[in-house]
Parts: sequence; C-alpha cells; structure tokens
Amino acid sequence: MLATLWLYLSLQRLSVEFSNLGSLEPHGFARTRFWSIDNDPPPFPTNSSNKAFIDLILKHSEEDVKIWPHRYEFRLRITLGPGGDLMLTSRIRNTNTDGKSFTFTFAYHTYFHVTDISEVRVEGLETLDYLDNLKNRERFTEQGDAIVFESEVDKVYLRTPTKIAVLDHERKRTFELRKDGLPDAVVWNPWDKKAKTIPDLGDDEYKHMLCVEAACVEKPITLKPGEEWRGRQELSAVPSSYCSGQLNPESAILSEDIGPA
Repeated sequence: MLATLWLYLSLQRLSVEFSNLGSLEPHGFARTRFWSIDNDPPPFPTNSSNKAFIDLILKHSEEDVKIWPHRYEFRLRITLGPGGDLMLTSRIRNTNTDGKSFTFTFAYHTYFHVTDISEVRVEGLETLDYLDNLKNRERFTEQGDAIVFESEVDKVYLRTPTKIAVLDHERKRTFELRKDGLPDAVVWNPWDKKAKTIPDLGDDEYKHMLCVEAACVEKPITLKPGEEWRGRQELSAVPSSYCSGQLNPESAILSEDIGPA
C-alpha cells in the first residue's frame, strides 16, 4: 500500500523537505515521492496509546540513486491527538554499504491557513539572527518585538526556541509550533508579485497563507553508515490569548510536550 506525503488539514498543508545542498531539485525529493506504509516500525519515543497514528517509510530507489548516490531509510510517524494536535516524528538512517557518510538539510513545510496575512504576527523569533533569502542569504538580526507582514518574506531564523507562536488576530486563534532536533525556523510568504508566478497558488491566496517551518538548514546533518537522526514537530491550535511569551502548554492545552528522544 502506498501513501503520498501530503497532509491536507484544517490548520495547515504540510510536506517534508529532505535534501543535500545544491544538486537536488528545489526543496529536495522526499516531498514528491511515494511512501509505503511501515507495518513493522521500530519503537518510537512517543506515547501514542491514546492517539491515532500511522507509520510511513521511504527508502532509496534506483531513480534516487541517479541524483543522490546514497542508501537511506526515512521513517515518519504521523500522530493525531484527541484534541487535534498533530505530531510528526522523523527518523533518517544512513544505510550505505560502501562506508560513505552523507549530509542533508531538513524542513517540515507547514503552510498555515490564516484569515488575513496583514493581521498575523509570529512570536518567539524576536532578537534572533536570520539569513535573508531575498538578499543572498545575508545575515541580519530581527529588530521587532514580533514578525509582521507587509511585503514578501523569506528568512531562515537561526538557533530558534523549541516553541513558536503564529497569532491570527481576526480568527482569535493561535497556532503553536513545538519542535525538537530542528534548531532553525523558516518564515515565508511570497506576497503579491511572486504569488502570480507560482502555478499552484492563486494570485490573491498569499493573503491567506503563511509558511513557518521547523528546519535544520544552517548546519547540515551528517550521518555515517548506521547512524540515525531524529527530529520532531508538534502543531496545536490554542486560544488567541496564548502567545510565545506565555509558552506554558499545561495552562492552555492538554498535549504532550516535546523533549529529548
């Protein structure tokens, strides 16, 4: 049985980026491959006793070898909690038999549906350094007390906290992103001009979307044969009064915190 790794949910659209630097298609190849259901997954460091979950696996193929000459296993557990919280746990293993290491970057492409991008703010990334993809990845420091949107944004925030909040003021709703093993965060909105160049995005749909990605970009991950990397992301919707300055999930939602694997 096969499953395509595109999740269409009421909160967001999500895909997974897994790539090496420079030689692969934009955003890597994992997001456009067919995944198999993993009927015999190894133990995962999450408590899924009261949650619905599915395990997927992606392995190297002859097609992949043509563009990336490495053997790997990419396991993904998708978990949905009773309150609607979504957790993704990724495990990538180097299965090369020739003794070669490989290096890759990683991101969960999380597209949040928002009421009006001009009324949205992102909290938890203030005062941090970021790489601006619109200025040849030049490094800057965020100056505002929150990120707001008045034009195109494409930034990679570095050494970010484990919790980030996306506040949708018009809908009185806050999305909380919590992560582990993913030190960076990408924030992207194409705005009007670039939106018109994206085939699967309507000219005005940029007004109702925001991409905030848990990622590992600045310092790529290197695995020797037999080594495994793990990363996790959890997404929740919480009351609008809940923001990153009060990130105490016990007082706002009943969900499992993310800690070391």
